[in-house]
Amino acid sequence: QLVESGGGSVQAGGSLRLSCAASRFTFSAYSMGWFRQAPGKDREGVAAISAFSSDTYYADSVKDRFVISRDNAENMVYLLMNSLKPDDTAMYYCAAARGRQYRNTWYFTGDYNYWGQGTQVTVS
Repeated sequence: QLVESGGGSVQAGGSLRLSCAASRFTFSAYSMGWFRQAPGKDREGVAAISAFSSDTYYADSVKDRFVISRDNAENMVYLLMNSLKPDDTAMYYCAAARGRQYRNTWYFTGDYNYWGQGTQVTVS
């Protein structure tokens, strides 16, 4: 089970930190990703952090603005979002994929086994 929190409304240039609490699976053995979906658009990968290596991957649109991190002791994954833009407005989803993820695979939604219900981020 994945439960996201931390979404909300913020002005452009502001920051938000999303959190995702995981349960009922071996968290440390799963790569964790954040995806987002805006109205009328496909779901897209935002960032991911691999199992075991903790390598991180980012979409070009958020690189240098967003930071993904994980706490295996607490079964939590976070997404710190800085310098937010109106284009970042979307529903944000936490997802878990069994095993490692890599630079050329992390953004494939089909690789992810579990999904949260999402948290809305609105930037005006």
